[in-house]
Amino acid sequence: MKNKLFLRLCVFIACGTVLLFWALSWLTDHTETSMSFISKEHQQQLLGYGEQAEQILHQHGEAALATWLQQLQRKENTWAAVVTSQLTPFAGTTLPNDYLEKFLLGRSVEWKIHLYFETNPTMEIPFSDRSTHLIIQLPQRMRPGALLIYAKVLLQIALPFVLLCILSFVIYQHVMTPLRRLENATKSFSEGKLDVRVTPSLQDRNDELTRLAITFDRMAERISQLIYNQRQMLADLSHELRTPLTRIDMAVDFVEQQINPKQALQRLRYEATTMRNLVEDTLTLAWLTTESPNLKSEHFDLVELIQVICEDARFEYPERTLKAQLPEQEVMVDSSQQALGQAIENIVRNALRFTPIDGQVEVSLNCDDKVYRLLICDQGPGVPEGMLIDIFKPFFRVDKARTASKNHTSNPINSGFGLGLALAHRQIAAVGGTIIANNYYTETGHVSGLQVVIELPL
Repeated sequence: MKNKLFLRLCVFIACGTVLLFWALSWLTDHTETSMSFISKEHQQQLLGYGEQAEQILHQHGEAALATWLQQLQRKENTWAAVVTSQLTPFAGTTLPNDYLEKFLLGRSVEWKIHLYFETNPTMEIPFSDRSTHLIIQLPQRMRPGALLIYAKVLLQIALPFVLLCILSFVIYQHVMTPLRRLENATKSFSEGKLDVRVTPSLQDRNDELTRLAITFDRMAERISQLIYNQRQMLADLSHELRTPLTRIDMAVDFVEQQINPKQALQRLRYEATTMRNLVEDTLTLAWLTTESPNLKSEHFDLVELIQVICEDARFEYPERTLKAQLPEQEVMVDSSQQALGQAIENIVRNALRFTPIDGQVEVSLNCDDKVYRLLICDQGPGVPEGMLIDIFKPFFRVDKARTASKNHTSNPINSGFGLGLALAHRQIAAVGGTIIANNYYTETGHVSGLQVVIELPL
């Protein structure tokens, strides 16, 4: 799923918002309902007023009751009255007794009070005869809901603010945790810790941020590999340059001392050429390794290219036989003739170099539905199995991997710097192909040569 983080945040925020609104609505209703009833203390006080009025009426008469009502009104700053109720039905109708018992002229002290009415409601406390009633407008001090405005502020502002802050913090932590790890990894990587990676710390996630971490790890892997390669290449190059530089110093001394100056000048020219070739090959290899170019811009006949390389190789190594089994024509599309030609030439020359005198190198080309397959087989001593991959590394001397035959000739001019196969590997990869090497054996189990297989896309 491409937008897993987006969907997760949408569900999280949507569910959180809906839950927040529901909780606020429920809390508001519950709070208003709980604040809409007269307190128990005030209920008892109102009921006590009714009992007191009934007692005064029965014991002292109406005059005393009138005096008491005036005092009550002044005390509570409201109006109050004692009335009688007698419902007289007519037109042949009657009233049920339960209705007459429950009939009230005002609100019972136990009833809910509407908090949004501006005028206080009229309360009724019935006497024991159920026909006489104390009616009083609820005193302002007894009106419920005095803290409603504070409850609204708490429920509609403070509580949503706190809950949204918590929700934002959870989302922030969910998003920032991998970003913070990525930041720390980037900082460590910039400080030279090239082995730092982010993905192992995010194994419990699988979203866009995880893919970002995977992309970072790939970038870090490539950059660290490039840095390692560059360091190794510089170390190897400095090592390779020491020998020709030492010879140049010796040749200069010979020229200064007039000791065989002609031979010394030849040595200087040879060493300068050697260093130039070494630097050019190293720069080419560094460019191929660093840039990883995609060399796919030419159309050409692969058979013709191999034939030209074979003719040049036969001229350079006349004491060896180079046999080519090629079709009449095979057109390469979207490739690089120069890069592919240099790669094949390096491999063919390498095969001829390690093939004994009067030995044979075979070059064959065939194709299937997907690839061209070029096989180059020599009759050299082969390569130890553990070094078949190493021969494609820069500055890895093939001479170290192969056991020299008594008929094997390798002069310093043609021995190379250990860059030929490394360049061939990079060049073939740049045109979309692959290259591998393996030994092939005789029936008795002895190594009879090295076979290099190049596969190129049709």
